[in-house]
Amino acid sequence: MENKLQIIDSASDVSVREQCKILKVSRSSVYYKRASDFTDDEIKILHKMDEIFTQTPFYGHRRIWKELQGRGYSIGRDKVIKFMKALGLEAFYPKKKTTIKNKNHKIYPYLLKGLNINKPNKVWSCDITYIRMNRGFCYLIAIIDWFSRYLLSHRISNSLDTDSCIDSLNEALIKYPKPEIFNTDQGCQFTSTAFTEILKNNSIQISMDSKGRAIDNVIIERFWRSIKYENIYLNEYNSIPEVTQGVNGYIDFYNLRRPHQSLNYKTPKEIYLNINLKNQNIRKEEFLVTI
Repeated sequence: MENKLQIIDSASDVSVREQCKILKVSRSSVYYKRASDFTDDEIKILHKMDEIFTQTPFYGHRRIWKELQGRGYSIGRDKVIKFMKALGLEAFYPKKKTTIKNKNHKIYPYLLKGLNINKPNKVWSCDITYIRMNRGFCYLIAIIDWFSRYLLSHRISNSLDTDSCIDSLNEALIKYPKPEIFNTDQGCQFTSTAFTEILKNNSIQISMDSKGRAIDNVIIERFWRSIKYENIYLNEYNSIPEVTQGVNGYIDFYNLRRPHQSLNYKTPKEIYLNINLKNQNIRKEEFLVTI
């Protein structure tokens, strides 16, 4: 079993689900092994690093290391680098290490700079973030509509696998009108043939963030900050089912009841379902991408 687990490559064009099926091992055994490599004390440090990075996403490993030391954590710089990789943070750029690149995959240009995003379904965006639990962690994949901030679909996963991203994309395309442009980072999940072919088959333009540019995907980055400060950090989740229930509840709140200042204090659902900008009285400059 151990030898089989070492063969599995999450960056491969063949999905983790298919690799596990071929090798006749359960996906849960693959992901549990990765999460169980840490002691309880190390998990606490991982959680604190996630908080620091969420508050200051421009911090690299040196600043996070100094911040941890300033908060009383005894840890070496090399271990901070190791933990950032496991946590899902990139050491030298303000991009999440969920952006694991595959050099054999095609990288597409960033299409949103200077683009006036003036209606729903003009641009969708997808990303992955780390979600902490009391004795471990998991990941949240989400797809958001840029104009309305409406969360279209999401998945909770115990790995950085491509399958969950594809499942979320397919759900969004079934439920809603397809977007003109779909934006992601350069992670292997999003550059994989399995993922990009779905977009191509639906005649959707593919846009990808520049290297080290977290701000290129700023709308979903803002959502990560909101869900962590307004839900994840306020709760003590012990398991993936608990995380799933909590995240589902928050996203319902975010979409249906949480007013947004940039939306003239309307909810994302109100804006998404009513595409007449003049009637909504929204500040148009909020949607001109100048980054």
